[in-house]
Parts: sequence; structure tokens; C-alpha cells
Amino acid sequence: VIIYGDLPKNKENVIYLSNHQCTVDWIIADMLAIRQNALGHVRYVLKDGLKWLPLYGWYFSQHGGIYVKRSAKYNEKEMREKFRAQVKAETPMYLVIFPEGTRYNPEMPKVIADSQLFAEKEGLAVLKHVLTPRVKATHVAIDTMKDYLDAVYDVTVAYEGTVDQKGQRKLAPSMTEFLSKECPRVHVFIDRIELKDIPEEQMYMRRWLHERFEIKDKLLIEFYDAKDSKRRNKFPGKSVHSKLSLKKTLPSLLFLGGLTASMLLTESGRKLYVKTWIYGTLIGCLWVSIKP
Repeated sequence: VIIYGDLPKNKENVIYLSNHQCTVDWIIADMLAIRQNALGHVRYVLKDGLKWLPLYGWYFSQHGGIYVKRSAKYNEKEMREKFRAQVKAETPMYLVIFPEGTRYNPEMPKVIADSQLFAEKEGLAVLKHVLTPRVKATHVAIDTMKDYLDAVYDVTVAYEGTVDQKGQRKLAPSMTEFLSKECPRVHVFIDRIELKDIPEEQMYMRRWLHERFEIKDKLLIEFYDAKDSKRRNKFPGKSVHSKLSLKKTLPSLLFLGGLTASMLLTESGRKLYVKTWIYGTLIGCLWVSIKP
């Protein structure tokens, strides 16, 4: 993991805004949070369909995740109430939002073209390597928790090895490819922004958010398209090759590995494992449908 910019060493209550390319983006947020000893504080704004994931859909909801619909049925009141409840409970907040609303996928040119056409019609800068961001979730989160948050982290992520021989951008790595080390390095540019520097009204925040994505786009153009080959596959400025010590990763590996092994190696454990997935999924789906 190559980190550029400022990542505070101390944990903070923050909103994390990032470009979105693949499932691994979720893990990148975890990677940064663990470097601040804030891994357990990570919560996500997720698309509504993910609440039906077996066990995980229920877990994300109970852990403070917010499910949102892309349609006009977007429930702003419900979202604000959930944020207020977490602020009232003084819940540590590391809220991850992907404002593009969906992944940037080079293999889906129509989605990219539609996003660029929308920006052009709205008089906004047309973006090449990111989609036009949507402001609503970001505005609701910041507006509701502005007195509780310490900062906003504007994060730009780029994966090495995602350009073909012709210099065209390829699909970002899948989780399997990432864990198989088919992506040699991940580059993460972090800009910590004070709340006072962010407009409060939604109309002005929309312009501000788009300007932030213009900055992301310029960083990614430099990363993927720089004419000087020596400037490709990296962001401008100083960087740090960030490694994690074993004491931050080994305990959780041993605990989860030992717990899973103890269940799978015995007949009663295997039965419990299967029943947990079956009944846990059914109860979880029922729960999130009643109490999102």
C-alpha cells in the first residue's frame, strides 16, 4: 500500500469519500482505518440490495451501516434519524461513502457516457476516470453530524496493473485477484479536509463535491495517462510504503482461523456452522426488512 498525503496517526470521527471501482475499495478503507487503530469504527453507506446478503446484510445494518436506494424512494428522514442515534450514543464514526453511486467500469462504456452527458447538461466538468458524483448521501451525513465530525477524508485509489498494452484502462481487480497478488501495489492519495471548508447548503456542496472529483480525475489522468512513462503508476508528491506489523494482523487471523477450524473439524461444529448460515440469514433478512 503506497500512501500519499496526510493520514493522521490518531483516530478521528470522519466521513471517508472515495472513488469506486471494485469490491476491494471496501478493503482499502479498512486498511487505512487499521493504521489509525479505528478498524472497528468503519461503517458504510451501501446500496439497498446488499441488505439481503446472508448474515452480512444484517451485520452491516446493526453496525451502523446505511442502506440507500438510487430511486426517488430515497428515505432521507430515516437516514438522518440513524445518524442522530449514533451521534447521541457517541458511536465512533468512520463513515465510508462512494459518491459515484456505482462502480467505474471501463467495460461498461454506456454508464460512463451517460455520466459524462449528465455532467455536460448540468454545466459541470466532464470527468474521464471517475463518474459524476451524487451529493445527497454526503450532504445528509455531513449536515446531520457536522458538530460531531472531526474532518472529511477525500481519498483517491488507483490499482497498479490495470492498464493494457495499448495504454487503455482495464477493470480493477476482483477480490480473488487482489488476494492472489495479481495487483502488485495499491496507491492511495488522502486529502484531509476541515468541516469549515465545506459548504453547508446542498446546492453549493454539490459544486464542491464535483470539484473534489475533478481533482481525483486529474490525479488518475496522471496515474494512467501521463505522457512521461516515469510519471505513470504513481501519484504526484511524496509517498510512503505503508506496512502493517504482525501484532496488528496476526491476532485476528489466529482468532478467526481457530474459531472456524474448531467448528469445521467436528460434526457438531459443522452442524452449528450450517444452521448459523441458514437461520441467521433468514432472521437477518426479516430483521432488516422490518428495521432497516
